Amino acid sequence: MAKVKTFYQCQACGYVSAKWLGKCPDCGEWNTLVEEKKEVRQGRNSSRAAREPQPLNTIVSGKEKRTTTGIKELDRVLGGGVVAGSVILVGGDPGIGKSTVLIQALSGLSKKYESSLYVSGEESPEQIKLRAERLSIDSGKILLLAETSLETIIDTASRLEPGAIVIDSIQTMYTEEILSAPGSVSQVRECAARLMFFAKKSGIPVFIVGHVTKEGAIAGPRVLEHIVDTVLYFEGDRGRPYRILRTVKNRFGSTNEIGVFEMTDAGLSEIENPSELFLSERPHNVSGSTVAASMEGTRPLMVEIQALVSPTTFGMPRRTSIGVDFNRVNLLTAVLEKKAGLHLGGMDIFINIVGGLKIIEPAIDLGIIATIASSLRDIPIDPKIFMFGEIGLSGEIRAVAYAEQRIKEASKIGFKKALMSRTNSERLKESFGLEITGAGNVEEALENIGI
Repeated sequence: MAKVKTFYQCQACGYVSAKWLGKCPDCGEWNTLVEEKKEVRQGRNSSRAAREPQPLNTIVSGKEKRTTTGIKELDRVLGGGVVAGSVILVGGDPGIGKSTVLIQALSGLSKKYESSLYVSGEESPEQIKLRAERLSIDSGKILLLAETSLETIIDTASRLEPGAIVIDSIQTMYTEEILSAPGSVSQVRECAARLMFFAKKSGIPVFIVGHVTKEGAIAGPRVLEHIVDTVLYFEGDRGRPYRILRTVKNRFGSTNEIGVFEMTDAGLSEIENPSELFLSERPHNVSGSTVAASMEGTRPLMVEIQALVSPTTFGMPRRTSIGVDFNRVNLLTAVLEKKAGLHLGGMDIFINIVGGLKIIEPAIDLGIIATIASSLRDIPIDPKIFMFGEIGLSGEIRAVAYAEQRIKEASKIGFKKALMSRTNSERLKESFGLEITGAGNVEEALENIGI
């Protein structure tokens, strides 16, 4: 006979307690412990046959088989395409384009597979059909299923054997083996694990849509991201048309790639040259604006950095940064004060990466330094110059990787001059027709751009 066990589980981190607590002792969140029930079967034996371990040198390895989705930006982020039997988790804010990009991906995959299955626990087939009509997708190979029972979904997928499956979303799915409500930690963890076992056994790739919390993390247990093979995050402001698809985890490729999209009436359209897009509205002959070369995976990106430096009207100056690490800006501000002699202690400093991008690469340090100095002294920077380089605490400019790729991208857009570390400039094999200037420290770099 099965016994029902009652326990309290934190919906934020998965901590289990025998009694209710107001504050989770593991993650520190308040009012997150919810009563859940689970059937415990006595004397349950596993029917799965035990597997014998194999020596490593006897295992035959082969290159994973990939299928392209027809969306180049999505294929780039996935590492070249969808791997058979992989489980891909897609997260992002509501309305940012998760369902849109996945149904577009199914449309591309349906050209290579006999059929694909779209399972929705939130929308009816009629609603999905309306979205497909708006995206000009009318494929008889895309099968729609409005269902939340995991057992029914797996049985249907086993019978139909589609080329790919989309689960929208994992928080609405439930398995009958667990008594807790859909969206709870136990349900999300168990459903994701069952889907992973099904994908590995059948070789069918599974896309899972995940809701996010107000902090931006995928809702549910943290183990959800450990179960799947790939985790993708949609970034971007809903008030802007641009969307950034970023890889957080990828067992079959790099985690540094990004895909750039633009939300239009006809769905998400790819942006093959994002550098031109982000610089299209850049003002010229204005202080506090410069261009830095950044790398996102194998793709060079030219980004505009803006700064506004003004005397503070309060006792303590404000420091605000958008798209770049706040602590990094404070560090660079201290370097400017100490090594370049700029007086920034009584100044408000605002830094912005144009286009809604988030750059974590230290190669944009030189651009931030130059932009702050340009705004402080109200001296415009030559619009035909771009720069890159990491700044050390002693004011030195350090070399960064992929210098030639950055210069090549800049030459395509029309830049004429490049400012970088002296080490990078000495190691260059080709200048691509640009005037290369190397600098050893912050003071020398500011002199070279006339600030």
